[in-house]
Amino acid sequence: MLKKSLLIFFVMSLIATPVYAAAPTVESLELSINMVWVMLGAVLVFFMHAGFAMVESGFTRSKNTLNILMKNFITISLAALLFFIVGYGIMFGTSAGSFVGVDGFLLSGVEDIGFFVFQAMFVATCATIISGAVAERIKLGSYVLIVAAMTAVIYPFVGHWIWQGDGWLTAIGFSDFAGSTVVHLTGAIGAVMVVLILGPRLGKYNGKKVNVIQGHNIPLGALGVFILWLGWFGFNGGSTLAANPSLVPMVIGTTLLSTSAALISSALYTKLRFKKVDASLSMNGVLGGLVGITAGCAEISLGGSIIVGLISGVVLVEGIRFLDTKLRIDDPVGAIAVHGICGIWGTLAVGLFSTSTGLFYGNGLSQLGIQATGVIAIIAWVSLTIGSFTYLLNKVSPIRVSEEEEISGLDFAEHGSNAYNFKDSLLDSDDMTTSRSIPLADRLNSDIPLVNAKKTS
Repeated sequence: MLKKSLLIFFVMSLIATPVYAAAPTVESLELSINMVWVMLGAVLVFFMHAGFAMVESGFTRSKNTLNILMKNFITISLAALLFFIVGYGIMFGTSAGSFVGVDGFLLSGVEDIGFFVFQAMFVATCATIISGAVAERIKLGSYVLIVAAMTAVIYPFVGHWIWQGDGWLTAIGFSDFAGSTVVHLTGAIGAVMVVLILGPRLGKYNGKKVNVIQGHNIPLGALGVFILWLGWFGFNGGSTLAANPSLVPMVIGTTLLSTSAALISSALYTKLRFKKVDASLSMNGVLGGLVGITAGCAEISLGGSIIVGLISGVVLVEGIRFLDTKLRIDDPVGAIAVHGICGIWGTLAVGLFSTSTGLFYGNGLSQLGIQATGVIAIIAWVSLTIGSFTYLLNKVSPIRVSEEEEISGLDFAEHGSNAYNFKDSLLDSDDMTTSRSIPLADRLNSDIPLVNAKKTS
């Protein structure tokens, strides 16, 4: 009886004993930790698109909010799909003449899906820069086609030249760690070309006068800036592609200090320049500081990052004023100055402040010259490609909404609805024609619906 009981106990012990997997190795643990870090970075960059949506909608008028939100949703969705189908292959496929990738389409033969996911967030970021600059007057269909061209072809070429190991700019020593040029300058130049063809918003310029068209919700825009600031730690930190205990804290540290310095410098500069601390310019200063340090966040010292940020804040303020008042380029959210002018500055700053190749560390002008070459090349490429594409698109069918649609707002014109529940709406008015007699500036510079505007005028 005892033997039988012992046998039963032994069998039950075998059944109940869990089968343990082989003990993890150092290499497998390292791979897992690195994968988690890159995926966390991808999630943070994805969250940045909520920030872009808040900034763009907050700094523009309420009658276009729904349209801006839909553009941001479409941008990230379309960018991910097109990058999967063709963009990733062009960017990271086997190089043909150091110019373009020729395989890896539909991720054929690609094993590192995590890297694809991380990079897909970046291509969407580049495209959404255009969304803010063209806000309040572009047809949704035209915008979608422009995003398709940027994400499927134009951006991947730039990425191949700089981030593919044998791209031609990489070969000459060009350095852009996390994308001041690849992502931000590329998107900004695309925005410039589209805006030049699109033209300014109605009522923005009246002869020599530059009219201010107020955003409808600055707190919403401020929330967007904070979200972008948070997400940028993943944008720059995740670009290490590994949880390197010495590199990651340095990258995040330079990102934090540059951004903080840019906020302080832009706020102080607006106080000196305009006698008041300009809130919207100061918030954009945060974004300018982020873009400014993105190229060199892994090779600029903590002290150097503060200098880069201080200059970024001032460059941002003057850049927005120059584009708005001198070149008369109407950019409702300041995206071109933030991503373009600060992107150029950040790229060139590597040639000045890099601890390994920079001029201020005794390494001469060589790196600065290489950085300038890359900037010029990208400006030329994007200007030619997206400029030609948008010009032809506009010839086939105008990319801009009608004057009446722009005045009434793109929420209704493009989506048949509104982001906010107004008591009176344009649809409720049976005398829409008479609203045209209201002075154009009064209708454009207010978020009051046309019916209410007529009653209070």
